[in-house]
Amino acid sequence: MMSGVYVVAGLAFLFFGGDFLVRGSVALAKRLQVSTLVIGVTIVAFGTSLPELIVSLDAAFAGVPTLALGNVVGSNIANILLVLGLPAIIAPIHSEGGPVLRNSTIMLLVSILLMVTAMSGVIGMIDGIVFVVLL
Repeated sequence: MMSGVYVVAGLAFLFFGGDFLVRGSVALAKRLQVSTLVIGVTIVAFGTSLPELIVSLDAAFAGVPTLALGNVVGSNIANILLVLGLPAIIAPIHSEGGPVLRNSTIMLLVSILLMVTAMSGVIGMIDGIVFVVLL
């Protein structure tokens, strides 16, 4: 019973926190006279990735590092197909050609880097340092 209350409360916090993040990000983009795409790629991306970072760190400290890998891969799949797909069903998403192409290319290259790294069977400390430096 109490677990259900925690889930509902967590979803409510997530909804209102997400709304606050979007409104603040749009205001920041206007104030800095920067494209909302740039703000989305930086501020919003980091803000929405923090919960995943906490889950992955907790998994690593708990001795279940494969959960961190599943978290990252699953999150990327959900972000591309669900988080982009559902809003596109509601309203068309107009993209700014150059930045979208550049960021999509980076996403593709980083995904390939993850696949190549994971094929070795171990994603180690050096790999992690390379990933953070590339960020």
